[in-house]
Amino acid sequence: MAVPASADALKDEIAPSGKLRVAIAISPAGGAFWSTKNDAGGYAGVPVDLGKEMAAQLGLPVEYVVYQNSGQIVDAASKGAWDVSFLPKDPEREAKMSFGPIYEVADATYIVRAGSSATNFQTLDQPGVKVAAVNNTTTMRGAIAHLKNAKVTGYQTYDEIFGLLKNGEIDAFALSRDQLNAMAKKIPGTRVLDETFKQTVTAVAVPLNHPLALAFVTKFMTDATSNGVLRKAYDNNGLKDAPIRSK
Repeated sequence: MAVPASADALKDEIAPSGKLRVAIAISPAGGAFWSTKNDAGGYAGVPVDLGKEMAAQLGLPVEYVVYQNSGQIVDAASKGAWDVSFLPKDPEREAKMSFGPIYEVADATYIVRAGSSATNFQTLDQPGVKVAAVNNTTTMRGAIAHLKNAKVTGYQTYDEIFGLLKNGEIDAFALSRDQLNAMAKKIPGTRVLDETFKQTVTAVAVPLNHPLALAFVTKFMTDATSNGVLRKAYDNNGLKDAPIRSK
């Protein structure tokens, strides 16, 4: 009787609604953290695939809870709005949720607008320079700490910043290098700087004080890294050439 009782206790803790509610952030950026919405109204992305597989292992239906950025997911962590998420981790967030294994390490840098004279961090970090970041994210906090003279402003969505950069209304955008390289192909004349100002790590997370849930997601991600589930999620979402970088 011990196993079913244990399984029931896990399900009660990790999915009190009877569904596994997976928090995702929507953006055209793609990558190992962002998810996208398709024309049929469904969702695609590494977190989408991992959440679906996790729910299947639990024998539960999956439900995706959609946000505009990782900061909104963090703000909802204490409100019982979601059960599991996959998002960038930093010390500030570790006080608000419990993290399992890291499954991605990304290099953060800046893309500069077409016509910008900035060629490196030194020439970018000047008074009057406008740098955008997605609001309340680890990358935004990193950019604020890194730049001493340029002004960093947070915006709610990737789409909004993309438009500002395309129209030349901002000088630069702080994000992971892989996503900025893809963006540079869409906005002629923009350039991704060679240096890295921060490494952003992405990991599975559950709300605080959910020990059974944390143990389950930790084992799930450890297994997913070794049994090919994580590799398959990458391959299904345009990341066939991206190595899995974990710590």
